[in-house]
Amino acid sequence: MTITRRGLVAAGAAAASAAQADSAFWAVTAERVRRHDEAVDGYVRAQTNSPGSRWHGGLADADGLHNGGSAAGLAGAFTTALVTRQSRHYRSTELLHRLKMALDFLDRHLTPDGNVNLLFTNFNSPPDTAFAMYSLAGAASIARRAAEREIEKLVEPFVRRCAAGIAKGGVHTPNHRWVMCAALAQANALYPNAGWVRRVDQWLRETIDIDPDGMYSERSTAAYNGVVNRALTVTAIRLNRPELFAPVRRNLEAMLYLLHSDYEVVTEISERQDLNTRATMSGYWLALRALAVRDGNGMYETLARRFDPGLSDLLNYPELTAAGPTPAPVPDNYERAFPALKIARIRRGEISATMLLNGSSRLFTLRRGAAIVAGVRMAGAFFGKGQFRPQQAARAGRGFAYGQSLEAAYYQPFDRVQPVGVDRWYELRKERQATEMCRLHYQTTVTEESEGFRARFQAHGTADVPVAIEVNLAGDGTLEGCQRLDRVPDAWLLAGPHASWRVGGDQIRFGPGKAEHRYTQVRGAEPKLPGVSVYLTGFTPFDHEVLFSWAS
Repeated sequence: MTITRRGLVAAGAAAASAAQADSAFWAVTAERVRRHDEAVDGYVRAQTNSPGSRWHGGLADADGLHNGGSAAGLAGAFTTALVTRQSRHYRSTELLHRLKMALDFLDRHLTPDGNVNLLFTNFNSPPDTAFAMYSLAGAASIARRAAEREIEKLVEPFVRRCAAGIAKGGVHTPNHRWVMCAALAQANALYPNAGWVRRVDQWLRETIDIDPDGMYSERSTAAYNGVVNRALTVTAIRLNRPELFAPVRRNLEAMLYLLHSDYEVVTEISERQDLNTRATMSGYWLALRALAVRDGNGMYETLARRFDPGLSDLLNYPELTAAGPTPAPVPDNYERAFPALKIARIRRGEISATMLLNGSSRLFTLRRGAAIVAGVRMAGAFFGKGQFRPQQAARAGRGFAYGQSLEAAYYQPFDRVQPVGVDRWYELRKERQATEMCRLHYQTTVTEESEGFRARFQAHGTADVPVAIEVNLAGDGTLEGCQRLDRVPDAWLLAGPHASWRVGGDQIRFGPGKAEHRYTQVRGAEPKLPGVSVYLTGFTPFDHEVLFSWAS
């Protein structure tokens, strides 16, 4: 969802009109109910309906696995439709039967501890049960708000059983702690239990794992930032702990400077499975909207309005449908350092650059709109260990400098009696005299210029080492100015003055080219990146500049 010109004009009108418009923006509209009903129709079709089957009432994933969390999700979606007056499924006998099927599945598959299984990896899992609690406690809460006590009574036993497992259970990862807190906070808001609150406080005594740059420990901008922000927001609301909004604010403030022009997030810093993926801040909606309302933050309102929340969230947190601030532009012209993350970010409107100063082989990434340079790497054919992974990377004058030094040698025989068995060759090699020493020194500088970004690649030391620079491109685009490398899929050689990568109406040009050999898949280097890669090649001593620009 985008902010329309009409919406911005309305937001700038008189206060009463603006408040009315903002309230309508987040209202439980017929369209939102219709979309939820369509989703429920799909869930009904997909729900396993095989009486006598162990999986009856569950929901199979793409691999045919029926997880407890999916059944909880069915319960949440079905309950929302059953108690919403505008829904086609309001008080539907058939959908009530389907809800009971999902809950019967849970009854059979909850472990004695009260936990669900995530069949592709985790068993008797308190954290996965905590994720399921969003649906279960949400269903009970929505039913209670709608005065549908009989439906709440169907769900209540599962909230209690799951909370019992969560209250004594352990975790795998940092974010799990806060999801467990959110689960117990939701359960306690429905069915007060001092033991559940004590368990929340026990986890919270560890303090929130947020660094000076505003990132949680997993640095997962596409996945677990949103998970943590949602968990802390829910805990803050349900236990009336406003201090828990503080880390959420810090993370959201950081994320304002980790956005590309299309509102995708920078994922190059992640330490989880979302590393180098493409995603938005859709998982941040609850936190964005809560703090937009609470703090009157128009930038958070702008981001929240890009994502349409689920009907369940609007019913479960009606305070988030209140009038909020006037949307305000998010930052789009800045240079910002993230010392703890060891990156630097540059935005100039449609242009978005990330300098990776953290030792990554992807030295930097670059976007102009939809045209994306997803990574720039350099490697030399140097004794099978020539991938450039900077040992030093920092701001240097007007630009950024990266460096690495490598050594390799040959080894003399021992001048003593020294048996060398098959199991001690590498252990003893360090005791041998090294001769024929070879060295390779890499240096790259990247500087912002009026036309774009200029990168200078240098490699020197041992002579005649083949060098390859890889420029990896992302998006469904058109490449011009390059020669295909027949032996490597999606690989091209830049021998001419420049290459151009065009995606829709957006373009990045880079060059001049250099093509002194065709040895691009260098022994010992990291495998080629997915997608289209353009190579520039040469030999040491190597010194070549490439300008990445936006010229037509």
